[in-house]
Amino acid sequence: MADNNTYNSNLGLDDIVFENRNKAYGAYDLRTSYRPMLTKAFIFGTILFLVAAITPFVVMKIKAMNQKETTEVNANLIDILPEEEAIIEEPEEELPPPPPPPKEEVQQEVIQNVVPEPVKAPKVETPPPPITKQLETTTGLVAQEGVKTPSYTPPPPPPGPSKSTTVEVKPQVSETQVYTEVEQLAEFPGGINSFRSKVQNSFDTSVMEGDEGTVRTEITFVVERDGSITDVKANGPNKDFNAEAIRTVKSVRNKWAPAKINGQSVRYRYRLPLTMQFE
Repeated sequence: MADNNTYNSNLGLDDIVFENRNKAYGAYDLRTSYRPMLTKAFIFGTILFLVAAITPFVVMKIKAMNQKETTEVNANLIDILPEEEAIIEEPEEELPPPPPPPKEEVQQEVIQNVVPEPVKAPKVETPPPPITKQLETTTGLVAQEGVKTPSYTPPPPPPGPSKSTTVEVKPQVSETQVYTEVEQLAEFPGGINSFRSKVQNSFDTSVMEGDEGTVRTEITFVVERDGSITDVKANGPNKDFNAEAIRTVKSVRNKWAPAKINGQSVRYRYRLPLTMQFE
């Protein structure tokens, strides 16, 4: 018992910890080799640090040894001359500039339009034939060719307006009268067929239930001077058809091109026959 409790004073801490244990275990080997490994790492790191610190100085020294020798150049090449007194020249008196040459006035030629006075054309007189020629002509029953004289042609009349001028008087156009005959008829945008299609598409056929066959009416309305429609009437035997036709025509909002007399817009009464077939 006493031998087991006595310890060898030469044993280290690792030997005491791993006594009676498996020292082949990696922990024991790691503890025993830790201090030598740390010492080696410190020495190796110090050597690397010194090499890294000394290398720049060595490189600079090598460059300095290989550098060419510098040649000194004497910079005192210019001798500084003493300052000389500046000679101030008195300015010469400036002569006044010569006067400008006189401007030559450009003479403009004045061309006068001289109208020559009219001169009467001289009369052309045909001299009578000589007496010997006159004696050769004999009178008798036989017709003989006499002496021809040039015929006189009167000059043409001077150009200008003729004295007899006719002034055309246009009839006055009334702004309130409703015309039935005009120079230019009122027109619907797209033509009368476009107006008929708008009326047919807007016609409510439900008002004609019970009525079959062909129904006719004549719609009259006034196309105003601004293109709007007023005074819409329908003359036909069927009252329901007439009322719906009037409503449909009034519902068309497009304005007409007004009728014209002498180029002025007038009120015009338009007549439109309307026929529809109901089954």
